[in-house]
Amino acid sequence: MTTALVGLSHSPLIGKNDPDPDKLARIDAAVKNARAFVRKFDPELVVLYAPDHYNGFFYKEMPPFCLATEAHAIGDFGSQAGPLSVDSAAARSLAQSTLDRGIDLTVSARMIVDHGFVQPLEVLFGGIDRVPVVPIFINGVATPLGPLHRIRSFGTAIGESIAALDKRVLFIASGGLSHDPPVPTLDGAPPRVADALIEGHAPTPEQRAKGEERVLQAGRDYAAGIATMIPINPTWDNHVLDTFENADLAAIDDWTVQWMGTEGGGSAHEVRTWIAAYASLAATGKYRTLSRFYEPVPEWIAGFAVTTAVEDEHR
Repeated sequence: MTTALVGLSHSPLIGKNDPDPDKLARIDAAVKNARAFVRKFDPELVVLYAPDHYNGFFYKEMPPFCLATEAHAIGDFGSQAGPLSVDSAAARSLAQSTLDRGIDLTVSARMIVDHGFVQPLEVLFGGIDRVPVVPIFINGVATPLGPLHRIRSFGTAIGESIAALDKRVLFIASGGLSHDPPVPTLDGAPPRVADALIEGHAPTPEQRAKGEERVLQAGRDYAAGIATMIPINPTWDNHVLDTFENADLAAIDDWTVQWMGTEGGGSAHEVRTWIAAYASLAATGKYRTLSRFYEPVPEWIAGFAVTTAVEDEHR
């Protein structure tokens, strides 16, 4: 068994509301580097940790994390739609082994996923059907949110369970870092919105287009400095990245839900996908960071990061 990791921020505004050419070129170079890293590693299996944005998971049932044995992408914001190439046998094996380790894992036999899952597969592999994958949802939006040590314990259990598969496994974290996009909240929502957040009624094409345009306009306003959303926080983002690079994962247990939201914005808890992925990698042995890139990108309403890491051969 050999393991590696890519951490990759996502945004539905990529390609629709881009930053200046120089910044975009730096981002493209970092992504190209990650793509080359993945190509060289040549994974036999990808374990993909990603959030949802009220497209697949709703308040009617909202697990803190959920592993899929089958998954289908809805194609929001122009992302690819259709079935993911889920390795169902590996998914079932990981689920059972994780449950055996005392983690109360939810399993979905028909998970619905959105751009949070699709973008890293498109960016790193060219599509959602190019590599066997085990998709794992991590709730980073819907409150109440549990303590961070539970996410680290979950990621550790997945990492420990990987050994039985005897494959080259790439862990991918999709999301983060600091960002405060216009994601609806249940508290104080009008009845129609609350019902949609609870029941998960599929929007009409017109409603989806209207919602996506609202996000695009928010990105324009944010970049222009006229939005009321919490600003991107590069200091906090780099503190988070330092924690991963230094493999100081135990320090995460002291992070609080309130602190993360205050410092990083309403969707900063997408960092939970990174915590799970790095905990999985650390569970297979000591690791070292190969590359780290970060840029605040107001046009994408995101602190945007790309990292790569591998097992430390000197461990």
